[in-house]
Amino acid sequence: MTEKTASKHLIYLQSQFAVDNAALQNAIQVFHELDQFEYDLGLIENEDTTAIQTSWWPIVSVIGGNSGDKNAFLARYLNVELAATHKTTVLLHSPQANQTILPATALDVDYRYPFYRISQKIEQLQKGEGERINAYLELRTLNSPNLQGKLIIDIPSFIHATNFEVSNLLTTYSMEQSDVVLVFCDIFNSTSDLAKALTATLVKQQESNKLIYLFDDTTANAATWQKKLAHLGLTIGQFIGISQLENPQSHDFALLEQRLANAGLQRSYRVLHSLEKSIRDLENIIIHEVKKAIAHWKDGSTFSSLLVLGFFAMLAVFAEIAGLGFLEMLIDPIVGSAIVLTTLALMIPTHVLFSKMVAKITIRSLTRRQKQLHLTEDLAAFFEKNLTFSRMMLPISEPIGWNKKSKAQLVHLRDKAKDLVQSLNDNFSVYSTPVVRQTVVTPTPTPVVAQTVVTPQIVQPVVTTAQPTQPQRQSALMQKILKK
Repeated sequence: MTEKTASKHLIYLQSQFAVDNAALQNAIQVFHELDQFEYDLGLIENEDTTAIQTSWWPIVSVIGGNSGDKNAFLARYLNVELAATHKTTVLLHSPQANQTILPATALDVDYRYPFYRISQKIEQLQKGEGERINAYLELRTLNSPNLQGKLIIDIPSFIHATNFEVSNLLTTYSMEQSDVVLVFCDIFNSTSDLAKALTATLVKQQESNKLIYLFDDTTANAATWQKKLAHLGLTIGQFIGISQLENPQSHDFALLEQRLANAGLQRSYRVLHSLEKSIRDLENIIIHEVKKAIAHWKDGSTFSSLLVLGFFAMLAVFAEIAGLGFLEMLIDPIVGSAIVLTTLALMIPTHVLFSKMVAKITIRSLTRRQKQLHLTEDLAAFFEKNLTFSRMMLPISEPIGWNKKSKAQLVHLRDKAKDLVQSLNDNFSVYSTPVVRQTVVTPTPTPVVAQTVVTPQIVQPVVTTAQPTQPQRQSALMQKILKK
């Protein structure tokens, strides 16, 4: 086993995000062990890492309708003037005084930010749209202290959506990557298809406890909106009045500040979930796909070889019918052995040739499947490790390197990931036996009371005369025995 060096991407994540976070520091180690596991199988290169499946930044998504409440909130919270845009915008802190707008390609090729390789998903969704990613997405840097340590994804108003499929993909992806989602309730006043799709996505995301609904409390109260959203299937989430956010002393303002401050904690859970999901997907998706490919490859090459062998058998039958005495030659110990050896000499290279031909078709199929599943692991490279002579000739269906030892190792990694989640939980839910306070009773002095001296009387013991016990009745059988 070749020792894999720590990926530079993993080293950056450790230095940037895990310096003061013990859970993420331990997660870095498990990620490296998972990288070593996949590297041994040929799924990743030496500089690759599985830790880039999700962004390590704390992320807050903001979704609003057409009333302008969302833009007013962002301008007040960030204390900057934001130009209106119809693109999904990632807001990033920068020490530079001037705002800078970067194209979507800055996000698409940088694993550190969300929307990494999003162009591939857009291209798979709609042919040709992956090249137009700059029309849907952008990165904007702002000099705002409230942006330090987190990213904000500003999702545009639906009235500007020019492509339903791509806009819905970016919105859904943003919410999946986010730790907190601020939803302005004016979006529910829209009846567009995109608003309906957004509601369906919110229903799926509400179990993650990341949703906060901001409503105009000058026209309706929280109970009204709770009832309205319950009819849409949205029953989980916190409700905050927008006007209350203008008062820093209000309970709603403190609640929102706390939720935004806890985005880093939610990020830790999201990263650990990504680690556990990567371990599960390795067996349930990656190994499963390669095993299916190996089965198809063996079936195809075996079928091709059987066709050739069947053709030889048919010629032998025709030769026997023609009276050439092929059966007698086959029975002959010398001639028959020569025929069998000659057949094997022809069939073995033929089978190897067919195996290589079918393998090329299987590799192209695996490459397409890898893009469909949006996997960073190289399925074709893992499959090619199985193209050995022994595996071509023998009925071996398990991928190379996938054995009892590796399965146990993967289970061990899965247990480690679960232990990390539990250790993170222990920071907030430590059980302790309640302390029982013992009351110390101070003895009070007994008052001196004049007592009458009583002369004790001698009590004579009562002697009880033993009464004669009644003889027990004996059975007739016992009386007979005694008489004898």
